[in-house]
Amino acid sequence: MMAYKENKSSISIDASLEKVWHAITDAELLTKWYAPGSIWEIPHLAAGEQIIFTLIPNSHNQLTEKLPMTLTIKNVTMHQQFSFYLDLPETLIAISLVDDMGKTTVTFNTSGYEASLANLKALLEGKEIPFV
Repeated sequence: MMAYKENKSSISIDASLEKVWHAITDAELLTKWYAPGSIWEIPHLAAGEQIIFTLIPNSHNQLTEKLPMTLTIKNVTMHQQFSFYLDLPETLIAISLVDDMGKTTVTFNTSGYEASLANLKALLEGKEIPFV
């Protein structure tokens, strides 16, 4: 079990499950913290539905132009998990929430999301977003 834990990105946020859930499932809020400025379109928050995510070139990626991606929602479990496939079904991104005595622990199923999680924490705790 420990070996898997190291392959995840996780953070504790001083915010309620409801507030964090809203921030990870609302397109407008996702645009603020997940690759800030990149555009999310989530017409229907339900399994099997499509999301359009347009990654905008910035100092954290090597892009020279906008990169639109189609994501497919796999799971929506209110206040617990939001997961979606990136282009190919083999690449699943799952964001899980756990209530921890009034705070919320947010975990991505893979590593590499530390900057996005730091942004989410800052957004929800009323601080300046660090990774823009």
